[in-house]
Amino acid sequence: MNGAQDVGGMTSFGPVQPEPNEPVFHAAFEPRVLANVLATGVLGLWSGDASRFARESLPPPFYYTRSYYEIWLAALEKLLAEKHLVSQDEIAAGKKLHDMQDMPLKVFRGDKVAPALALGWPSERPATNQPRFAVGHRVRMKDINPPTHTRLPRYTRGKSGTIEKVRGCFVFPDSNAHGAGEDPQWCYNVRFSARELWGDDADPKISVSIDAFEPYLE
Repeated sequence: MNGAQDVGGMTSFGPVQPEPNEPVFHAAFEPRVLANVLATGVLGLWSGDASRFARESLPPPFYYTRSYYEIWLAALEKLLAEKHLVSQDEIAAGKKLHDMQDMPLKVFRGDKVAPALALGWPSERPATNQPRFAVGHRVRMKDINPPTHTRLPRYTRGKSGTIEKVRGCFVFPDSNAHGAGEDPQWCYNVRFSARELWGDDADPKISVSIDAFEPYLE
């Protein structure tokens, strides 16, 4: 979706300013938010793509004025409420007010956390067809503006580039975020010239590469 998170290549946001020696967390609540996102994700009631879409769909005035983990917390509250695991009055009160309905729940035990994080959540899947494109092919990104989740950056839509690598076959986030199945798709690394993306005033020596799924390409 064209949400507040999709600011790549846009003007008026200023330069990226890295924080020297940046700590892993900036506030005491942040590791608790991360822990809760991981623990509730194990319940299997939503995918990581759905979690990302919940963050993207937060109102822009909220998104632009909150920190990284405040956004994560708000998205988690949204998902928990949608799945009827908490109520809005419990979110407002910050504590349990009602008995939870009977539901078989998985538990993410402490001794399983480190191995799970080391393994990650691989999204590569066996291919059931051949890739449509190959290295060296010129392709154009489709000009789409879906109201649902997509991983195609807005600044590349309608732009032409060259395939530099065939990454493999992976879970398609646009489908998986909305409970429509993993629908694995081929993924490619595509390089664009800066002038293709931003016009003749862009530095001709600069290029930008993104990973893009096959349904995005023409």
